[in-house]
Amino acid sequence: MIDLRLLRDNPDVVRASQVARGDDPDLVDAALDADARRRSSLTEFENLRAEQKSLGKQVAQAQGDEKQALLTRTKQLAQDVKQHQATAAEAEAELDRVLYSIANVIEGAPAGGEDDYIDVKQVGTPRDFAAEGFEPKDHLELGEGLRAIDTKRGAKVSGARFYFLTGIGARLELALLNMAMDQAVQEGFTPMITPTLVKPETMQGTGFLGAHADEIYRLEKDDLYLVGTSEVALAGYHSDEIVDLSDGPLRYAGWSACYRREAGSAGRDTRGIIRVHQFHKVEMFSYCAPEDAAAEHQRLLGWEEAMMAKVELPYRVIDTAAGDLGSSAARKFDCEAWLPTQERWLELTSTSNCTTFQARRLGVRERTEDGSTRNVATLNGTLGTTRWIVAILENHQQPDGSVRVPEGLRPYLGGLEVLEPAK
Repeated sequence: MIDLRLLRDNPDVVRASQVARGDDPDLVDAALDADARRRSSLTEFENLRAEQKSLGKQVAQAQGDEKQALLTRTKQLAQDVKQHQATAAEAEAELDRVLYSIANVIEGAPAGGEDDYIDVKQVGTPRDFAAEGFEPKDHLELGEGLRAIDTKRGAKVSGARFYFLTGIGARLELALLNMAMDQAVQEGFTPMITPTLVKPETMQGTGFLGAHADEIYRLEKDDLYLVGTSEVALAGYHSDEIVDLSDGPLRYAGWSACYRREAGSAGRDTRGIIRVHQFHKVEMFSYCAPEDAAAEHQRLLGWEEAMMAKVELPYRVIDTAAGDLGSSAARKFDCEAWLPTQERWLELTSTSNCTTFQARRLGVRERTEDGSTRNVATLNGTLGTTRWIVAILENHQQPDGSVRVPEGLRPYLGGLEVLEPAK
């Protein structure tokens, strides 16, 4: 949740963030009203409790009518104390509800919706297939020719938006994710195989049970959620702990299966494996001091771009608009690769600075030099997912349906230079 002190001291900053996101700015006033009622009731509660204690001493010394009057007042005080305690509890519950509805305060993100991003840069030039004399095939046609992707049997076994990666397809995903994990380890990340089922408080703490909760799979009998990213488990890893950041950020790289209902994407990218219900991903996650978060965000973006370079894809970096951010992100950069057959950019990675939003919900703190504690910042970023196979196949295809293996991937495929169509 957002910092309550920021809400009290600078409500206009929070309102402006809500407006930039396209969210309801009136939630700010609702939160301030609940906070004021809570504090007023608590103050009155404490005053009445103090009077109760004072009267208790007077009753012990009083006699006759005076004692009876004090007892009557004591009885009324007990009722008033309970009433103000209940009122404070109700206001606190309302405050928590509203605070959990307010998204993180943006930091530098452009205002607007999905189409209001800012182009940061473009790296590489998309291939001119017409100049090369052939029409590019899409990733599914290439994948079926390589016997790498089988969506028909995926649908037969599990339904729409499921698939099998077979043969070289399975090896290609493992190669990509192992390359991502190797890079993470080289940069000082601790490799992690994370749980893919988490408790409600962990999912809530990371900010995923808001407007897009219907995109998450829930196991009602067990009251557990299937994660759509290992970010969730990694954010919860240090929940209710005081972490030591004296040697710099704590960095983890999580490898996990990921699950998404894609409830809001009917009819979008239904062909192939662009938008699916299950995939694998290597995710970076960092805990750092709040004042270091912006610089850490740039580092995560740099590591993502290093991965894009290794698979030799033309890509662009965009600064995502506020209305297209998740509720926990204050700012997000996406790396999007060129998709030749659709002549558009396809998101392959994103990195988000969540400032102290998640850590405040999850109780992750660090101890400062004066001995006090404060919430840390959390950041995340993708180093490789199943979706990358789409861009790799399409951008590195050859006229005969074979696919050139980027040099960075070759050591992870036993030195293989070309993926050949099945005979």
